Amino acid sequence: MSRIALITGASSGIGKATAEAFAAIGIDLILCGRRQERLEELAQSLGKLVQITVLIFDVRNYQEVIEAINSLSPEWKSIDILVNNAGNAHGLSPIHEGDIADWDAMIDGNVQGLLYVSKAVIEGMIERGKGHIVNLSSVAGKQTYANGAVYCASKKAVEAISEGMRLDLTQYGIKVTNIAPGAVETEFSLVRFKGDEARASKVYEGFDPLLAQDIADAIVYAVNAPARVTIADLTIYASSQSAPTIIFRK
Repeated sequence: MSRIALITGASSGIGKATAEAFAAIGIDLILCGRRQERLEELAQSLGKLVQITVLIFDVRNYQEVIEAINSLSPEWKSIDILVNNAGNAHGLSPIHEGDIADWDAMIDGNVQGLLYVSKAVIEGMIERGKGHIVNLSSVAGKQTYANGAVYCASKKAVEAISEGMRLDLTQYGIKVTNIAPGAVETEFSLVRFKGDEARASKVYEGFDPLLAQDIADAIVYAVNAPARVTIADLTIYASSQSAPTIIFRK
């Protein structure tokens, strides 16, 4: 087999675009997520290019994570690249009006889920003396904004975890890359606004937002860098965006 990449949240957005970009350069794929039908459709499409396996689990459930990854055959367990992409924003409100369920969803998915999957994969990377972990944080992890305290906190945690992983794992030949996207037009805002399509669409009005493919291109660049190079941290804004909440619209 060629290099193997495990991608969480692979059914849509950045995860799906990354799967497509990896397949185009011959990286075999473990596509992970909760939406089985979408993952199987993607696997059927990309299966013409590379070998693919699909795992259905919720990153927030440690038992599901471990059982799914342990179910892989020995050859599929030799994971070269882990892309921790799964995660979401839920709600947009001041801290005193925050919904506990939204907080739990963000902390559990964006932080604990990343840790659960990483723990299941890192041991094998250490044994093999090589690997590359790509964590998707956000510009919200660089700068906190009003009404987004818990989401921003969850992404600041990803930034800290990425730094800690690099400190702990470089000695084992494992690279760690943190990528912080700005405004990317995906299902992100639709999830944040509970399916309110009108409100979600306004987020991307009046400027050219980033596309999921733009972030996938950056991930491909990071994992294909020479062995002597580690892309440690990469912040990507839309050209009309200068800060998480500052966008110059037409």
